[in-house]
Amino acid sequence: MTKVLGMGNALVDVLAVIENDKTLDILGLPKGSMQLVDKAKLETITKEINKLDKRIVSGGSASNTIVGLADTGIETGFLGRIGSDFYGKYYKEDLKKHHVKSHLTEVNEASGVASTFISKDGERTFGTYLGAAALLNAGELHQEDFNGYDYFYIEGYLVQSHDLIKKAVILAKEAGAKIILDTASYNVVEANRGFLLEIIPLYVDIIFANEEEAKALLNLGPESAVSALAKQTGIAIVKTGAKGSWIQQGEKKIFVPALKANCVDTTGAGDLYAAGFIYGLINNCPLSVCGQIGTLLAANVIEDIGAKIEESKWNGLVETIKGLI
Repeated sequence: MTKVLGMGNALVDVLAVIENDKTLDILGLPKGSMQLVDKAKLETITKEINKLDKRIVSGGSASNTIVGLADTGIETGFLGRIGSDFYGKYYKEDLKKHHVKSHLTEVNEASGVASTFISKDGERTFGTYLGAAALLNAGELHQEDFNGYDYFYIEGYLVQSHDLIKKAVILAKEAGAKIILDTASYNVVEANRGFLLEIIPLYVDIIFANEEEAKALLNLGPESAVSALAKQTGIAIVKTGAKGSWIQQGEKKIFVPALKANCVDTTGAGDLYAAGFIYGLINNCPLSVCGQIGTLLAANVIEDIGAKIEESKWNGLVETIKGLI
Protein backbone atom coordinates (compact mmCIF):
# COMPACT_ATOMS: atom_id res chain seq x y z
CA MET A 1 0.00 0.00 0.00
CA THR A 2 1.24 3.49 -0.89
CA LYS A 3 2.23 5.52 2.17
CA VAL A 4 2.64 9.28 2.61
CA LEU A 5 4.77 10.99 5.28
CA GLY A 6 4.23 14.65 6.09
CA MET A 7 6.57 17.01 7.89
CA GLY A 8 5.48 20.35 9.24
CA ASN A 9 4.85 22.66 12.14
CA ALA A 10 2.65 20.84 14.65
CA LEU A 11 0.31 23.69 15.49
CA VAL A 12 -3.02 24.00 17.22
CA ASP A 13 -5.27 26.51 15.46
CA VAL A 14 -7.28 28.96 17.54
CA LEU A 15 -9.82 30.36 15.06
CA ALA A 16 -12.16 33.33 15.27
CA VAL A 17 -14.30 35.26 12.78
CA ILE A 18 -13.75 39.05 12.85
CA GLU A 19 -16.44 41.65 12.10
CA ASN A 20 -14.03 43.83 10.13
CA ASP A 21 -10.34 44.03 9.34
CA LYS A 22 -9.66 46.75 11.92
CA THR A 23 -8.62 43.98 14.33
CA LEU A 24 -5.81 43.03 11.92
CA ASP A 25 -4.65 46.65 11.74
CA ILE A 26 -4.58 46.90 15.53
CA LEU A 27 -2.46 43.74 15.75
CA GLY A 28 -0.21 44.67 12.82
CA LEU A 29 -1.09 41.53 10.86
CA PRO A 30 -1.28 42.05 7.05
CA LYS A 31 -4.51 40.51 5.75
CA GLY A 32 -3.98 37.09 4.17
CA SER A 33 -0.46 36.65 5.54
CA MET A 34 1.22 34.29 8.00
CA GLN A 35 3.36 36.23 10.48
CA LEU A 36 5.61 34.53 13.03
CA VAL A 37 5.14 36.05 16.48
CA ASP A 38 7.02 35.90 19.77
CA LYS A 39 5.56 35.15 23.20
CA ALA A 40 4.83 38.83 23.95
CA LYS A 41 2.96 39.31 20.65
CA LEU A 42 1.12 36.02 21.22
CA GLU A 43 -0.17 37.40 24.54
CA THR A 44 -1.44 40.56 22.77
CA ILE A 45 -3.13 38.47 20.06
CA THR A 46 -4.62 36.11 22.66
CA LYS A 47 -6.23 39.05 24.49
CA GLU A 48 -7.92 40.11 21.23
CA ILE A 49 -8.97 36.61 20.16
CA ASN A 50 -10.39 35.91 23.62
CA LYS A 51 -12.89 38.73 23.05
CA LEU A 52 -14.28 36.76 20.09
CA ASP A 53 -16.18 33.50 19.67
CA LYS A 54 -13.28 31.10 19.09
CA ARG A 55 -12.68 27.44 18.19
CA ILE A 56 -9.68 25.21 18.87
CA VAL A 57 -8.66 22.57 16.29
CA SER A 58 -5.39 20.81 15.58
CA GLY A 59 -3.76 22.24 12.48
CA GLY A 60 -0.52 23.01 10.71
CA SER A 61 -0.48 22.94 6.92
CA ALA A 62 1.18 19.55 6.29
CA SER A 63 -0.78 17.94 9.10
CA ASN A 64 -4.06 19.12 7.54
CA THR A 65 -3.07 17.46 4.26
CA ILE A 66 -1.95 14.25 5.96
CA VAL A 67 -5.15 14.00 8.02
CA GLY A 68 -7.19 14.61 4.85
CA LEU A 69 -5.36 11.76 3.11
CA ALA A 70 -5.86 9.51 6.14
CA ASP A 71 -9.59 10.27 6.05
CA THR A 72 -9.69 8.96 2.45
CA GLY A 73 -8.10 5.70 3.62
CA ILE A 74 -4.46 6.36 2.63
CA GLU A 75 -1.77 5.15 5.06
CA THR A 76 0.02 8.20 6.48
CA GLY A 77 2.53 9.43 9.04
CA PHE A 78 3.45 12.84 10.42
CA LEU A 79 6.81 14.15 11.59
CA GLY A 80 6.88 17.15 13.93
CA ARG A 81 7.38 18.51 17.44
CA ILE A 82 4.93 19.22 20.25
CA GLY A 83 5.18 20.45 23.81
CA SER A 84 4.13 18.36 26.79
CA ASP A 85 1.18 20.64 27.56
CA PHE A 86 -2.58 20.76 26.91
CA TYR A 87 -2.18 21.76 23.24
CA GLY A 88 0.48 19.08 22.67
CA LYS A 89 -1.70 16.32 24.12
CA TYR A 90 -4.67 17.58 22.11
CA TYR A 91 -2.59 17.46 18.93
CA LYS A 92 -1.26 13.94 19.55
CA GLU A 93 -4.71 12.56 20.31
CA ASP A 94 -6.12 14.14 17.16
CA LEU A 95 -3.54 12.40 14.93
CA LYS A 96 -4.38 9.12 16.66
CA LYS A 97 -8.12 9.69 16.11
CA HIS A 98 -7.50 10.08 12.37
CA HIS A 99 -5.25 6.96 12.22
CA VAL A 100 -2.10 8.92 11.34
CA LYS A 101 1.16 7.26 12.50
CA SER A 102 2.89 9.63 14.89
CA HIS A 103 6.54 10.55 14.38
CA LEU A 104 6.13 13.31 16.97
CA THR A 105 8.74 14.24 19.54
CA GLU A 106 7.60 15.82 22.80
CA VAL A 107 9.77 18.56 24.30
CA ASN A 108 9.51 20.65 27.44
CA GLU A 109 8.34 23.81 25.66
CA ALA A 110 4.99 25.44 24.97
CA SER A 111 3.28 23.91 21.93
CA GLY A 112 2.86 25.91 18.75
CA VAL A 113 -0.32 27.95 18.35
CA ALA A 114 -1.63 29.56 15.16
CA SER A 115 -4.05 32.37 16.01
CA THR A 116 -6.28 32.54 12.95
CA PHE A 117 -8.46 35.54 12.16
CA ILE A 118 -11.15 34.88 9.56
CA SER A 119 -12.43 37.93 7.67
CA LYS A 120 -16.02 38.16 6.44
CA ASP A 121 -14.87 37.29 2.89
CA GLY A 122 -13.38 34.00 4.17
CA GLU A 123 -9.76 35.19 3.93
CA ARG A 124 -7.63 34.08 6.86
CA THR A 125 -4.70 35.79 8.56
CA PHE A 126 -2.32 33.99 10.90
CA GLY A 127 -0.26 35.12 13.86
CA THR A 128 1.81 32.02 14.48
CA TYR A 129 3.76 31.23 17.65
CA LEU A 130 5.89 28.23 16.73
CA GLY A 131 6.92 27.24 20.25
CA ALA A 132 7.90 23.56 20.35
CA ALA A 133 7.25 23.19 16.62
CA ALA A 134 10.28 25.41 15.91
CA LEU A 135 12.58 22.92 17.67
CA LEU A 136 12.31 20.53 14.73
CA ASN A 137 15.90 20.52 13.47
CA ALA A 138 18.18 18.74 11.02
CA GLY A 139 20.32 17.08 13.69
CA GLU A 140 17.42 15.04 14.99
CA LEU A 141 16.01 13.61 11.76
CA HIS A 142 16.53 9.86 11.42
CA GLN A 143 16.48 7.63 8.36
CA GLU A 144 14.08 5.20 10.02
CA ASP A 145 11.40 7.90 10.13
CA PHE A 146 11.40 7.99 6.33
CA ASN A 147 11.72 4.29 5.50
CA GLY A 148 8.67 2.66 3.93
CA TYR A 149 7.07 5.89 2.69
CA ASP A 150 6.47 6.47 -1.03
CA TYR A 151 5.80 10.22 -0.84
CA PHE A 152 7.24 12.87 1.46
CA TYR A 153 5.12 16.02 1.79
CA ILE A 154 6.69 19.23 3.14
CA GLU A 155 4.86 22.40 4.05
CA GLY A 156 6.54 25.57 2.83
CA TYR A 157 6.36 27.17 6.28
CA LEU A 158 9.42 25.04 7.16
CA VAL A 159 11.64 26.43 4.38
CA GLN A 160 12.86 29.08 6.79
CA SER A 161 14.96 26.25 8.28
CA HIS A 162 17.22 25.54 5.30
CA ASP A 163 19.35 22.83 6.97
CA LEU A 164 16.22 20.96 8.09
CA ILE A 165 14.73 20.94 4.58
CA LYS A 166 17.98 19.84 2.92
CA LYS A 167 18.54 16.95 5.30
CA ALA A 168 14.89 15.87 5.16
CA VAL A 169 14.75 15.74 1.35
CA ILE A 170 18.05 13.81 1.20
CA LEU A 171 16.80 11.23 3.74
CA ALA A 172 13.46 10.96 1.92
CA LYS A 173 15.19 10.44 -1.45
CA GLU A 174 17.44 7.78 0.10
CA ALA A 175 14.28 6.03 1.32
CA GLY A 176 12.96 6.09 -2.27
CA ALA A 177 10.21 8.67 -1.68
CA LYS A 178 9.01 11.34 -4.11
CA ILE A 179 9.20 14.87 -2.71
CA ILE A 180 6.10 17.07 -2.63
CA LEU A 181 6.42 20.73 -1.64
CA ASP A 182 3.63 23.19 -0.91
CA THR A 183 4.97 26.75 -0.97
CA ALA A 184 2.60 27.81 1.86
CA SER A 185 2.58 31.61 1.97
CA TYR A 186 3.67 34.47 -0.30
CA ASN A 187 5.65 36.23 2.45
CA VAL A 188 7.54 33.01 3.32
CA VAL A 189 8.36 32.61 -0.40
CA GLU A 190 9.59 36.22 -0.64
CA ALA A 191 11.89 35.72 2.37
CA ASN A 192 13.34 32.42 1.08
CA ARG A 193 13.19 32.89 -2.69
CA GLY A 194 16.86 32.09 -3.39
CA PHE A 195 16.75 28.90 -1.35
CA LEU A 196 13.54 27.72 -3.02
CA LEU A 197 14.93 28.39 -6.50
CA GLU A 198 17.93 26.25 -5.53
CA ILE A 199 16.14 23.24 -4.04
CA ILE A 200 13.08 22.96 -6.31
CA PRO A 201 14.93 21.75 -9.44
CA LEU A 202 17.28 19.56 -7.39
CA TYR A 203 14.81 17.69 -5.19
CA VAL A 204 11.13 18.47 -5.75
CA ASP A 205 8.97 16.05 -7.79
CA ILE A 206 5.56 17.72 -7.24
CA ILE A 207 4.97 21.36 -6.31
CA PHE A 208 1.82 23.17 -5.14
CA ALA A 209 1.59 26.98 -5.11
CA ASN A 210 -1.17 29.54 -5.24
CA GLU A 211 -0.97 32.48 -7.64
CA GLU A 212 0.45 34.91 -5.03
CA GLU A 213 3.17 32.42 -4.05
CA ALA A 214 3.99 31.69 -7.70
CA LYS A 215 4.27 35.42 -8.39
CA ALA A 216 6.54 35.92 -5.36
CA LEU A 217 8.75 33.04 -6.55
CA LEU A 218 8.91 33.65 -10.30
CA ASN A 219 7.25 37.02 -10.93
CA LEU A 220 4.90 35.31 -13.40
CA GLY A 221 1.14 34.96 -13.72
CA PRO A 222 -0.37 31.56 -12.83
CA GLU A 223 -0.45 30.00 -16.32
CA SER A 224 3.14 31.00 -17.13
CA ALA A 225 4.29 30.04 -13.62
CA VAL A 226 2.88 26.51 -13.84
CA SER A 227 4.79 25.96 -17.09
CA ALA A 228 8.03 27.31 -15.60
CA LEU A 229 7.63 25.12 -12.50
CA ALA A 230 6.77 22.04 -14.59
CA LYS A 231 10.15 22.36 -16.32
CA GLN A 232 11.85 22.06 -12.93
CA THR A 233 9.68 19.34 -11.36
CA GLY A 234 7.60 16.33 -12.39
CA ILE A 235 4.18 17.91 -11.78
CA ALA A 236 3.32 21.55 -11.01
CA ILE A 237 0.04 22.93 -9.69
CA VAL A 238 -0.78 26.63 -9.39
CA LYS A 239 -4.12 27.39 -7.70
CA THR A 240 -6.10 30.52 -8.56
CA GLY A 241 -8.60 30.56 -5.68
CA ALA A 242 -12.25 30.70 -6.72
CA LYS A 243 -11.33 30.34 -10.40
CA GLY A 244 -9.63 26.93 -10.24
CA SER A 245 -6.16 25.49 -10.77
CA TRP A 246 -3.53 25.12 -13.49
CA ILE A 247 -1.82 21.72 -13.62
CA GLN A 248 1.11 20.73 -15.82
CA GLN A 249 3.22 17.61 -16.33
CA GLY A 250 5.76 17.74 -19.16
CA GLU A 251 4.02 19.47 -22.06
CA LYS A 252 0.51 18.53 -20.88
CA LYS A 253 -1.18 21.55 -19.27
CA ILE A 254 -4.80 21.69 -18.10
CA PHE A 255 -7.09 24.00 -16.15
CA VAL A 256 -9.55 22.58 -13.62
CA PRO A 257 -12.35 25.02 -12.62
CA ALA A 258 -13.20 25.44 -8.96
CA LEU A 259 -16.52 24.24 -7.59
CA LYS A 260 -19.04 26.75 -6.28
CA ALA A 261 -19.12 26.68 -2.51
CA ASN A 262 -20.54 28.69 0.36
CA CYS A 263 -17.18 30.03 1.60
CA VAL A 264 -17.10 30.54 5.36
CA ASP A 265 -13.36 30.11 6.01
CA THR A 266 -10.58 29.45 3.47
CA THR A 267 -8.33 27.87 6.13
CA GLY A 268 -7.18 24.49 4.84
CA ALA A 269 -8.40 24.95 1.25
CA GLY A 270 -4.93 24.49 -0.22
CA ASP A 271 -4.10 21.71 2.25
CA LEU A 272 -7.20 19.69 1.38
CA TYR A 273 -6.73 20.37 -2.34
CA ALA A 274 -3.28 18.79 -1.99
CA ALA A 275 -4.76 15.81 -0.12
CA GLY A 276 -7.28 15.18 -2.89
CA PHE A 277 -4.73 15.63 -5.66
CA ILE A 278 -2.26 13.21 -4.03
CA TYR A 279 -5.07 10.69 -3.48
CA GLY A 280 -5.76 10.85 -7.22
CA LEU A 281 -2.07 10.32 -8.06
CA ILE A 282 -1.87 7.31 -5.74
CA ASN A 283 -4.88 5.83 -7.54
CA ASN A 284 -3.29 6.44 -10.98
CA CYS A 285 -5.92 8.98 -12.02
CA PRO A 286 -5.37 11.38 -14.94
CA LEU A 287 -4.24 14.88 -13.92
CA SER A 288 -7.73 16.27 -14.61
CA VAL A 289 -9.29 13.83 -12.14
CA CYS A 290 -6.55 14.50 -9.54
CA GLY A 291 -7.45 18.19 -9.85
CA GLN A 292 -11.18 17.46 -9.57
CA ILE A 293 -10.69 15.44 -6.37
CA GLY A 294 -8.52 18.22 -4.93
CA THR A 295 -11.14 20.80 -5.91
CA LEU A 296 -13.92 18.73 -4.33
CA LEU A 297 -12.13 18.49 -0.96
CA ALA A 298 -11.15 22.18 -1.03
CA ALA A 299 -14.77 23.21 -1.74
CA ASN A 300 -15.99 21.16 1.21
CA VAL A 301 -13.44 22.37 3.78
CA ILE A 302 -14.17 26.06 3.14
CA GLU A 303 -17.85 25.60 4.01
CA ASP A 304 -17.00 25.21 7.71
CA ILE A 305 -14.67 26.94 10.14
CA GLY A 306 -11.34 25.15 10.50
CA ALA A 307 -8.97 23.18 8.31
CA LYS A 308 -10.66 19.79 8.56
CA ILE A 309 -13.72 18.47 6.75
CA GLU A 310 -16.54 17.56 9.12
CA GLU A 311 -16.58 13.83 9.92
CA SER A 312 -20.21 13.50 8.84
CA LYS A 313 -19.28 14.51 5.26
CA TRP A 314 -16.58 11.91 4.62
CA ASN A 315 -18.70 8.87 3.68
CA GLY A 316 -20.50 10.85 0.98
CA LEU A 317 -17.25 12.41 -0.25
CA VAL A 318 -15.49 9.05 -0.55
CA GLU A 319 -18.42 7.76 -2.64
CA THR A 320 -18.24 10.87 -4.88
CA ILE A 321 -14.47 10.38 -5.30
CA LYS A 322 -14.97 6.73 -6.27
CA GLY A 323 -17.41 7.94 -8.92
CA LEU A 324 -14.74 10.26 -10.34
CA ILE A 325 -12.09 7.53 -10.56
